[in-house]
Amino acid sequence: MRFLPELEGVRALAAMAVVVTHVSFQTATGWAWAERLDYGVAVFFVLSGFLLWRRRHAHTARQYALSRVARLAPLYLVCVVAVLALLPDASPLTLPQLLTNLTGTQLYIADGLVPGLTQLWSLSVEFAFYAVLPLLVWMLDKLSARPRVVLIAGAGGLSLFWGFLPFVAGYESGDVNTQIWPPAYFSWFAVGMVAAEAESAGVRVRAGRIVRPVCWAVAAGCVWLASREWFGPQGLVHPEPGEFARRIAVGAVCGACIVVPVALAPRESWLSSEWMRALGRGSYGVFLWHVAVLAIAFPLLGVSAFSGSAWDFAVVLVFTAVVSCVLSAATYVLVEVPGRDLIRSLARGRIVVPRSLPRQADSPASSAAHSASGKLG
Repeated sequence: MRFLPELEGVRALAAMAVVVTHVSFQTATGWAWAERLDYGVAVFFVLSGFLLWRRRHAHTARQYALSRVARLAPLYLVCVVAVLALLPDASPLTLPQLLTNLTGTQLYIADGLVPGLTQLWSLSVEFAFYAVLPLLVWMLDKLSARPRVVLIAGAGGLSLFWGFLPFVAGYESGDVNTQIWPPAYFSWFAVGMVAAEAESAGVRVRAGRIVRPVCWAVAAGCVWLASREWFGPQGLVHPEPGEFARRIAVGAVCGACIVVPVALAPRESWLSSEWMRALGRGSYGVFLWHVAVLAIAFPLLGVSAFSGSAWDFAVVLVFTAVVSCVLSAATYVLVEVPGRDLIRSLARGRIVVPRSLPRQADSPASSAAHSASGKLG
């Protein structure tokens, strides 16, 4: 299975898009388009579907589970513990909040998303996809390619109606927000899975000078469309089922336009540059750390939250992006790689000194086999 370095660059773009949307919200710029840069999460999910489905036969179920835990758990746990211990706004916590944040199950309780870690809702969705993937492989690999693709695409389409289910549509403030449970986002993963099926069938996109810009333009159009008030509510307003379905459907198109041409016709040299690949490898850390960094940016910089100032947005964005990247690079070397190697060594019944860095990334927002890539991921 060939390595696609361009996808590391795509992961980096998705992580930065999520950072921008959170900074824009916290500084109250009023830029509706910036809010919908949370479609970076859609890009992470499409990447996860593509990268994990294309490699579904590379490991046994046990090896797959071990690779997911080894890749994602060390930094996830370090980040959660550090934020809960050091960020004043993140405490006090109830026991259910503590346990669900440590286990990536915070979506399933009311008030499970705590300050400094609110972005982890998307990793909770990613983790659920990782958990059911072996079951999907077992069920769908009994079929030939065409019916398999039809079922994946059909399930993705049906998932758009998740918000209409009575126990989901009946949401009231203070309830568990079932609208953002994992089934709601299967269409995003399905886009990547279908792209992986296309790759294995030998499909190649002739993404030349016209197709590539058109795809990027359509993705930008999706962001603009989803940012219109008439399309659906902005901010933290809970959308109606139809509004939510539209948002997810357009997110699937956006993710497809960004990921699929690169995955099936990887010729974007700027995405595979050393800088973009380095940012892509660190995207998991950026995704994990950036909300906590954003929380401390305001008092450290002397900036008022929700000021509505474009200058405040620029200053806070630069601070958050730079500090998050530095933290990501440090914890990649000190936590991600050693933690991964230690878990794998323990699973083999012996401990070895880590000797190399990972080559291929396929976790949502990390250089791990994701995206969960991923925040939002």
